[in-house]
Amino acid sequence: MAGTTSAEEATVNLPLPDRGTPIPSGDHTVWADVSPLLDAACKDLQDGMLIHGDNFNLFAAMSALEIMDPKMDSGMVCKYYSVDEAIEDGAAPVPTSFDKTVDVQRTIDIMDHLLACEATWHKGHSLAQTVFSCIYLLRLDRTSSHALLNSYCRVIRATCKAVISVVSDARTHEEEDLFTMTYGLPLNGDGDEKCLSMLHAVEETISRQLRACKAPSSKTRVLEDLVSLQNNSELEEGYCKALLCRLRFRKHFYHVLTSMKRPQGRGLELARKHIASCISELEYTLSSSEILRSSTFGSHEGNLEDKTTASGCEPIGFDASLNCRLSAPTPPRAIKILSWKKAVEYFIKLLHDLDVICSYPLDPSLESVLHFVVEFQKSQPDLVARAHLQRLLVQDGKLYGRDPIFAVIIRAAALPESTRNHDIQKQESIIQLGQLVINLLKVLCTNGAWQRRKLGKILQDWRVVFVQIEMAFRKEFGENANISNDQNVSVKLFQHILLWVEKQTYWIACRFLILGFELELYSLSEYCMVYWYIYVVLIKLAEKTSLKTVVCNDSGKRKGKKKRDYVKDVARDYRIPPAVLFLQCQICLAEGLTMMLAALKNDRMLVQSRSPFNTEHERFIQQFELLQRACIPDHVSFSLFVESTTQACLSNLVMYDYFKDAHRIAKEIKSSFSNDPEKLAELRRLEQVAEHNSIALNVISRAGAQDPSLKVSFEFNHHPCFATAVVRRS
Repeated sequence: MAGTTSAEEATVNLPLPDRGTPIPSGDHTVWADVSPLLDAACKDLQDGMLIHGDNFNLFAAMSALEIMDPKMDSGMVCKYYSVDEAIEDGAAPVPTSFDKTVDVQRTIDIMDHLLACEATWHKGHSLAQTVFSCIYLLRLDRTSSHALLNSYCRVIRATCKAVISVVSDARTHEEEDLFTMTYGLPLNGDGDEKCLSMLHAVEETISRQLRACKAPSSKTRVLEDLVSLQNNSELEEGYCKALLCRLRFRKHFYHVLTSMKRPQGRGLELARKHIASCISELEYTLSSSEILRSSTFGSHEGNLEDKTTASGCEPIGFDASLNCRLSAPTPPRAIKILSWKKAVEYFIKLLHDLDVICSYPLDPSLESVLHFVVEFQKSQPDLVARAHLQRLLVQDGKLYGRDPIFAVIIRAAALPESTRNHDIQKQESIIQLGQLVINLLKVLCTNGAWQRRKLGKILQDWRVVFVQIEMAFRKEFGENANISNDQNVSVKLFQHILLWVEKQTYWIACRFLILGFELELYSLSEYCMVYWYIYVVLIKLAEKTSLKTVVCNDSGKRKGKKKRDYVKDVARDYRIPPAVLFLQCQICLAEGLTMMLAALKNDRMLVQSRSPFNTEHERFIQQFELLQRACIPDHVSFSLFVESTTQACLSNLVMYDYFKDAHRIAKEIKSSFSNDPEKLAELRRLEQVAEHNSIALNVISRAGAQDPSLKVSFEFNHHPCFATAVVRRS
């Protein structure tokens, strides 16, 4: 090969070590430029090929330094090797300038960059490389003569400590291992408990200065007891406003964190007031950027969207690589800090998410709690917001820190409140069930990927607990376990709890499958089996939901009636509950999509690239292994899936249009959810999917399966989980 010859020629003058011996290294090592060799080798290598030396083995590969990921990359040389060296070099002067105008400008830049660093930290990077890249924070005592900078840095430090506390308590930091690592940084300082009073004193001074600026005589005289912020009187008002909105945001944000930390949700109303103030101050902060850009000395070339300050200037007093020498676990390479504008946007979204949490009415119904958490997760909240949600839901092993978990289970299982103190709660299987409920609430507060992994794993635990409770039930009541006996409270407790555990298990399985769409874990070739599995799980969920409704009505109507009258009433009054009809709508959609995808595949109208690595059976196992291990549902297998879809064809699908049924049900039950805007919005989405898929099915059947110009694809333009068929002509 010509490429091989060129590679060999490139190695002629290179002093390579002998084969089988380690690469020599030391003071007398002769280094050579291997760029020509690597360039020639690259031309020879094909996709999938690797090149390595004889001395490079698996151990060396595992010990290699990871590059490219900014959280793990080993980095390069630091500018400073200690904080003292940076200070001696003038990297963080106090004051920032002897020119008072420049000092104010630079202080605002430090505030803005710290905000950007804080947002970057919240996004998962290390504290040492973000907030504590600020030299002023590392030596806070040096700023004591600069009241503005000192008070701001103190409240930043106290805020970081509060955030670390809530994230550590919630244990959501397992998603981002770097988040709560403090690397021995000076997070605890004397006087931090007075940070708000210090900030308030500075705020009051600047407020007085702002009032003096607005006074009619402020341009001609200066109040005797008031010293201006800086020397340029024309800029005084703008700088006062810019500083005040930043200081007030800090004050209110710290109040938000402390209020939300109060037990049993007692500080939520107060937190909402501070959240509104925070958002207002951030809007003022955004509006201050124009005056800061126009008044700052020097030019600001480049895109301001990428700058970490409102003025567009580089802040002084920061060195992101400084802590890599001070703390061994710190990822040494400097990372890219979020821009100031994106940082403000992040905090506005965080505050809106926290406001949603604070506005939740603390409903004691577990079903309502689960629904709220799932809906909240649709806004894709970040780690800090989810940590606050989890801490609110689970405190001291209780719901909201006030409702015992057994009482929550009793309520969810539709049992009377009088049974909440029953001795059944002391049984080991019931105690384990309570722990599973707590774990479920915690898991649902994690990010989507982590949540799906954990849900798949806890499914087996729920199944095991169900079996244990059932065994305890049969052991205690023997052959009479299946006989309904209203007079025996224990029998009723066991029956209701078993039914609820089954229903909840299928709800978790459904959530697990739906998350796969949100995380884009399924390929087109897997849609058919996924919708089929969703279909069989939803059938079980609808069955248990319907049975639970019957049991609830049974308990209420049986009282005071003879058995003969009761049976007549049930036969006459029974109607399918709206919750079951809602599930039935989803069942029709899932079954319709399963049969449509199977029919298109069987008629060779759906182009699917076959994987050379695994068969359809192997993909089935890979996607549903955790469900299969937990036997959810029972007797469901790949062979049953194949049997259900092999004979699917478009002609049969048109005769019985599942999508029309889904569309009809969605329209019929809207009135039942008139007070639930989220359910109504979901029904409208399901209705759109059903309508468009029904139209697509008719188009395909009229054109004929043998029309080669007809191309069918599936998109999620109406619903995030139920696909819509799109028919085009090529």
